[in-house]
Parts: sequence; structure tokens; C-alpha cells
Amino acid sequence: MSKIEVNTIEPQCGTTVTVGKCTSTVAVPGNVVKSNALQASDGGVIISQSGTDITVGASGDTINLASGASQTGFGRTGTVDWVTAIKTTGFTAVSGEGYFCNTTSAAFTVTFPSASVGDIISIADYAGTFSSFALFVAPDGSDNINGVNGPGSLTTDGQSVTFVYADATKGWVIVQDSTQTVTGGAKIVAGGGSVTVCGDYKIHTFTGPGSFCVAQVSPSAPENAVDWLVVAGGGGGGESDGGGGGGAGGYRESPGTATGSYAVSPLGAAPNAAVTVTATAYPISVGAGGTVTPPTAGNNSVFSIYTAISGGSGGNFRVAGGDGGSGGGGGGRCGAAGGSGNTPPTTPSQGKDGGNAAPSPSPPSIDAGGGGGGATACASNASNCTATAGAVGASTSITGISSAYAGGAGGGAESGTHGAASPCGSGGAGGNPGNAGLVNTGGGGGGTHSGGSAGTGGSGVVIIRYKYQ
Repeated sequence: MSKIEVNTIEPQCGTTVTVGKCTSTVAVPGNVVKSNALQASDGGVIISQSGTDITVGASGDTINLASGASQTGFGRTGTVDWVTAIKTTGFTAVSGEGYFCNTTSAAFTVTFPSASVGDIISIADYAGTFSSFALFVAPDGSDNINGVNGPGSLTTDGQSVTFVYADATKGWVIVQDSTQTVTGGAKIVAGGGSVTVCGDYKIHTFTGPGSFCVAQVSPSAPENAVDWLVVAGGGGGGESDGGGGGGAGGYRESPGTATGSYAVSPLGAAPNAAVTVTATAYPISVGAGGTVTPPTAGNNSVFSIYTAISGGSGGNFRVAGGDGGSGGGGGGRCGAAGGSGNTPPTTPSQGKDGGNAAPSPSPPSIDAGGGGGGATACASNASNCTATAGAVGASTSITGISSAYAGGAGGGAESGTHGAASPCGSGGAGGNPGNAGLVNTGGGGGGTHSGGSAGTGGSGVVIIRYKYQ
């Protein structure tokens, strides 16, 4: 084997020294090549060193990894690689990726992976439909989203959000949000009626027919329970010779345990229960108040499986009061009976009986009608010359403010004392003319005497309450 040894190699072409022939492999003993700068054939810097700093590429260069190659040790820069396939159904996300989510047809859930500190995921509303169909984000196992161990919801059109896993306490934290409306737990989104907000709760008040339209619900069934109040229209007052007061519309209420934190009436008890809603429209019926000449009952109100029955009409001379949610007062004299409440019956009772008219003494009495029954009390019977007041209704704070509903109306008297309005303030007082029941309370209409005009019944109301954040 021949061997050539030289101490130096002189340049062969200018300052360029060529080691080895074309296609040759030049072996370096010990596999160590030392240089402060490695350059490409065009003179561009590939790697340079200054002190302990290593620079890869020059300013303006693009550093590419070969196909199939990977890198480690450089860390993530706080950005994601966006997946271009549009997501339309539920899937499990991968840290370091961003997703365009299309909820045009239906809501779905993005499940986050088991997380490590520094993991990052981004989500964007592809079609601008998050308000119609929400996108839910669900953490893995015991992981949190903004400190809550449960699913969250994105509900604003055009929303885009970036989550970074911070630690076991806060979990996935929102670091970028185009709207800042991501909630800690998925809740109901709905429309219909007049909407007000009380703390974390939305209240939909229906004063006429309509629909409670639920656009989205939570993946967790307990989050979809709504509390409710349903009050029917009150009965109209009696008009001739000591007309009886109109009975209050039926009063029905859920126990309030689904949304809590407010005072419920005594009638808000089992077996009445919160309604667990789905993403659909719920028709609402709100009963009108009863009319007069002749006096009529009110009309029913309905939400879901719960119907409140119309209030009974007040009786005319010697005519019994009408049956209904609460009974109307008997009219005139001869002890005409008050109408029966809670007819047909419900549990708890939705109303009470009306009072009887004045008896017929010798010599004859001055005509006086009985008061209308209320949600929680029966009306008293009339005495000679004295009509009786409407009976007490019920109070609830389902709207965030304590309000009275379903009070009976006072009876009318020939020349004596007319019956007062119900103490709760929703039923009308008897008089000449009789006073109408308050609108959207289900109060009965006040009775009157011949030649006067009785009061019409107050219309009913339906109120729905749920937690929205």
C-alpha cells in the first residue's frame, strides 16, 4: 500500500484549495472538524461562532429541515400550526395545533388532551355561527379550564381563542381571545320574551303568547334545568246587585332549586319541578283576563307540561261565583256560593275558593258580593251590606324583585261597603265602577252594583329563569 505525506498543500487556483476529487469522500481522523465559520460554495454563511454563541444562517436566510427530519430543544414560540381541514364534528385536539371549527349545522365538542405545562391549542369560528350553535371545549380528566373542571363554551360569532396550559390550578388559560366571551362552563343560550339579567341568571318574561327558543344547551344535563312561574288570567267581576269579585288566575311555580338564590312562594314545591330543556322551541301561552257583561273566566297560561287554570268569574245577583284556578265570589244575596278554587285540582294547589254572597235576612239585606279567591287563601263570606275583600295571592322573587301575583278581587255592594283589593295588590277592589285586576299578574276583576261597571281580570304571565354564565 502506497503512502504520500506532505506538510502543506499549496493553492491550486487562486485562494481555493481542493481536497479530494469530484465524488470523492474525504475522511477526517477522529471525526472532528473545527472552524469558526462554515460557508456554502457561494460564500454564504452556514454556521459561524463568536465566543460561545453559535449562529445558524445569516440575516435573511431561511433555515429548512429536510423532509422527515425533526427538531428538539428549541421550544415553542407561543404559536400553533393551523390544521387546514375544517372541523364539523367532535374531535380530540393536539397541543401545538390550531383548528377552524364550523358549527353551521350543529354544536359539537373539542376535547383537550391530557395536558403538560406549556401546551397550546387555538380555535377559530370558521363560519361565524358560534352564537347559533356553540362550540364546546372539554378538558381531559381532572384538568381545568380557567380554574373550572368542566366544559366551557364559545358562543360569539367570529370568536377565536388560544389556550395555554399554565398549571394544575388554573389549567388551560386563555391568552388570546378576539372577544373575551369564553365562559367557565357551558350554559343555556336562548331567546324569547322580554329578557333581563340578575347576577348570573337570565329571566325571560312573557306577557303574551310566544316561544322560548333554546339555541344551545350544555353537555351537562343539570346545567339545562330552568325554573319557571306560570300564572293564568284572572276572572272578570260580577255586575248586578252586589256582584262578586273575580277569582285569581291559577298560580304554579317550580321549587327554585335549579337556579336558587331567590325567595319562592309556598306553592313552589314538589311535585312541581324545574324543566330540563333541549335545543328546541317551547310554545308559551299567556292567558287574557276575564271580561264583563256578562262576567267571564280568564284564560289558561301554559309552559311545557305545566298549565295554570283561568280564574273563576264573579257572580251576578244570586249567581254563584265561577270555578277555576281560584274561585270567583258569589253575587247579590241569599248566600250565593263562591266558586271553587284549584279546579281541576293540582298539587300543590294553584288557588283557593271565592267567598259567598250576603245571606238573605228579614227584612232583606242590602246586596253584597263575596270576594274572589287568591292563590294562597280563600275569600271571606259577605255579610249584610258589606262585601268582602279579595283573598291573598302569592309572592316570588323569580325576577330578582319580590312581586305579588294571583290576588282575588273585592266584591261589590248595593249601598254599603265595597270589598277591598287583595292584600297582595294584584286583584282589583270592588266599587262603582269595579277596579280591574293588574295586567300580567292574574289578579281578579272587582265586582260592582247594578248600573256600575265591573273590573276585568288581569292577564297572566309566564316567567323562565336559568343560569347563563
